[in-house]
Amino acid sequence: MSDQIEQVVVVDNDGNVLGSADKMTVHDENTPLHLAFSCHVFDDAGRLLVTRRALTKLTWPGVWTNSFCGHPAPGESFEEAIARRANDELGITVTDLALKLPDFRYRAVDASGIVENEICPVFTALTGDAVDANPDEVSEWAWVDPVVLHDAAIALPFAFSPWLGWQLEQGVLAP
Repeated sequence: MSDQIEQVVVVDNDGNVLGSADKMTVHDENTPLHLAFSCHVFDDAGRLLVTRRALTKLTWPGVWTNSFCGHPAPGESFEEAIARRANDELGITVTDLALKLPDFRYRAVDASGIVENEICPVFTALTGDAVDANPDEVSEWAWVDPVVLHDAAIALPFAFSPWLGWQLEQGVLAP
């Protein structure tokens, strides 16, 4: 997609598609509701991959978050978008994709005033691949015990993306 302008799918409050918009221009102080996804990736040992957003990211730069997020392009399934973003952001392939929070949605405003406003189903997946993170997306990454992540997000919420905290509250990592 690097040669194309990345598009997001704009939706109404019920999730009906209204059209599409340029991802780079849609995220501002009046971001329309649009489709996204979050994915939490585990390894064979049950550890969870967490990532620290690159310092150049438009929203929430430098905070720790779930493994990766993204937006399905117009006409692209969530499964296709997840496979694409797993490779683009982390250089990995994922298997055993499972929808954990189908109705997750949120609106959050970061310190710069930029709004995230998303219907954002949350998935879990597995990988056996070595991470080769894209520095434009990820500044650091770590494999962690999910209980340790949960406890850290409660103790230090400012260090984590708001959507990660809300997903943990809703039990995304529960068996």
